[in-house]
Amino acid sequence: MSAVLCVFPAPPRNPGALAEIEGVVPASRLEARPQPRTIPTGIAPVDALTGGIPRGGLTEIFGPASSGRTSLLLALLAQMTAREEVCALVDASDAFDPHSAAAAGVDLERVLWVRCGSNPPQRHRGRKNRAIGSSGHRVIGSRVDQALRAADLLLQAGGFGLLVIDLGDIPAAIARRVPLTSWFRFRRAVENTETAVVVVEQEASAKSCASLVLKHSAISTQHSAKATGSKPSHARLLQGMQLEVEVLNSRVWQRKPVRSAATSFESRATWSG
Repeated sequence: MSAVLCVFPAPPRNPGALAEIEGVVPASRLEARPQPRTIPTGIAPVDALTGGIPRGGLTEIFGPASSGRTSLLLALLAQMTAREEVCALVDASDAFDPHSAAAAGVDLERVLWVRCGSNPPQRHRGRKNRAIGSSGHRVIGSRVDQALRAADLLLQAGGFGLLVIDLGDIPAAIARRVPLTSWFRFRRAVENTETAVVVVEQEASAKSCASLVLKHSAISTQHSAKATGSKPSHARLLQGMQLEVEVLNSRVWQRKPVRSAATSFESRATWSG
């Protein structure tokens, strides 16, 4: 047997040798970098902080109840429908209120509302929730599965400028059971497209699959003055809330943010005038 010895030249040790190759320019020396495609939310402080919701990526909006998640979502839907783009809302808990959306400026003719679950609509959401046993967890888990399957089908169909997966009323313990492969599949499905995927939750679960993660919290609330006369003395109406949005992770403008940043905005009730 005979052996053949091949000798290849060693790569250049000089790091600047790459720049000497004709037609190759290091990315750090590019004068103009492509700007990310984003969608304005319609809330000026949030847009100034985030630059908008990225197209071709997945955005997480999370926080407890009454933290401004729905306010931001309705403002975003109003912006998208005003641009005559079609939006899809996958509602895992049947919590979407069309009347509030219309009052916020959403063109409902351009919104596809997917209601998950076979139960009738919940008309009295203010009632105390019953304790959820094992059967209740199975029902809620089934709704989450329906929401994920519906979102998958809508992404395969295409044609939507915005796809919202609303898991805001799903317990965080159940939402965390969604495998990362599902979020990764959604992100890959919209890459290099004009579609933006927004997930609304109580706690962040997409983690590294999200291009933008926004944490919502309430700072203060404003109520009307106490009633006088024949009305009960304790009767007051909610007029507005001071809300805070914090960016925990963003791949829109830079890969790894040095620190989180936050801003605040005010959300007012429609009856407050």
